Amino acid sequence: MSDQPDLPRTDAPQASHSAPIVSLQDYRQSRDTLPVTFHRKELDSILWIYGRMVGEGEWRDYAIDHLKDKAVFSVFKRSGELPLYRIEKDPKLAARQGAYSVIHTSGRVLKRGHELTQVLKIFDKKLKLVE
Repeated sequence: MSDQPDLPRTDAPQASHSAPIVSLQDYRQSRDTLPVTFHRKELDSILWIYGRMVGEGEWRDYAIDHLKDKAVFSVFKRSGELPLYRIEKDPKLAARQGAYSVIHTSGRVLKRGHELTQVLKIFDKKLKLVE
């Protein structure tokens, strides 16, 4: 026996009233909602229009963003610029004006609707950027 007082061991876990241990993956799945995405059929429709416009020399690049509240397909004349058009899917607007919209660089909504194929018909007309 030693004459030193009993001290708590620092390498032993401390008993405390802490929260239970939860895996990070389980926590993220319970807290984070999945982002809004384009489905395969929607992407097929958008990429068909994109391919046609690339063939005509109007568009040259694109970007897809899947955000918490909406999915955005942006098309560019040249990479590094602002997008010419944004094709957006916003499920919160589905019951009202329609989840799909085409938005111009200026922020003006060119067409909105419940059906993506109907909204994309705006590109059947000759839309050109006036510089």
